[in-house]
Amino acid sequence: MIRHLMCCLFGLLVVPAQADVQPMPLNMTQGVTEVSQRVFDLHMTIFYICVVIGLVVFGVMFWSIIHHRKSKGAVAASFHESTKVEILWTVIPFVILIIMAVPATKTLLAMEDTTQADMTVQVTGSQWKWHYRYFDEDVEFYSLLATSQAQITNEREKRSNYLLEVDRPLVLPVGKKVRFLITSQDVIHSWWVPDFAVKKDANPGFINEAWTRIDEPGIYRGQCAELCGKDHGFMPVVVIAKSQADYEEWLQTTKVAQQQAREEEQRLLAMQMDMDELMTLGEQVYNTRCAMCHQANGQGLPGAFPGLAGQGLSVDPNAKLEHISIVVHGKQGTAMQAFGPQLSLKELAAVITYERNAWDNNTGDTIQAAEVQAVMDGQDL
Repeated sequence: MIRHLMCCLFGLLVVPAQADVQPMPLNMTQGVTEVSQRVFDLHMTIFYICVVIGLVVFGVMFWSIIHHRKSKGAVAASFHESTKVEILWTVIPFVILIIMAVPATKTLLAMEDTTQADMTVQVTGSQWKWHYRYFDEDVEFYSLLATSQAQITNEREKRSNYLLEVDRPLVLPVGKKVRFLITSQDVIHSWWVPDFAVKKDANPGFINEAWTRIDEPGIYRGQCAELCGKDHGFMPVVVIAKSQADYEEWLQTTKVAQQQAREEEQRLLAMQMDMDELMTLGEQVYNTRCAMCHQANGQGLPGAFPGLAGQGLSVDPNAKLEHISIVVHGKQGTAMQAFGPQLSLKELAAVITYERNAWDNNTGDTIQAAEVQAVMDGQDL
């Protein structure tokens, strides 16, 4: 038994040294902002103070053990309290705490100072995605996990940024003070980017503030740091920091693209998409946005998320409108989100059509963009 245990311990020591693995960082990141550097410096200051305290305490302890051992004839002293000693061991820790508290307070005040911001971004968490809205700019979008389901299920090789990649990253300029207004649509999330030393809870019904000023262009990754549900690990944060000129170019390009998308949606209102087109697009949207809860086979998760397969969906017009309304507006008291603000009219029409005709539901009806728009406008409800 002992021999087997020794072999296991030897294996743990030897195998990592032989394996071709990346070294694990043993310290916190220094980050790319002034605040993150101050946090790192504070961390190291406290660490060194603790190291000195540990060396002094254990040094005195071991010195006393060695030089006052029984074999040297040491005899335990008999004495009562000493006022001088008690004053000393009260004053010294007090001074140490003051030395630690001053830089810590300055750093905390700097972290919470969101005044005089150059721009403001609203960050809204929901299961399991982030929504970004740029104040004073006509730009907003959702940011979702871009890691494919095939990687998650080990059908494909995992990439280097596995579970830390998104379809639409947050883009910010360097050298500008950016204020974040952080909230949530459903449960408590936490927006965390280690390189910025920013980690703030996103609480439903409340707004928390944070800020950053990025010093270096680059791609910075984080994630939701709050256990927000079964797919908590699939809610990454990606921020791309660009120079001011590149940021302005991205901003204008994004504005034009979103305006074109709105114009395209208006043209869709007069169009009739066929069943094949709707089902193809609907399956893509369903697998991206809905399968995490209702499952790819439409069976759902018993006790948590209802199944959609084999529900015998009614072709009655009122039932169809109710189906559209639930997808567009969500359902209060449940985890069903409002997908109206998240998807285009075409995507909404397609995914509802898919749900009504996949898994042997076979209602045979198609949902068009105009019908979705009517429900969004509150008509015929």
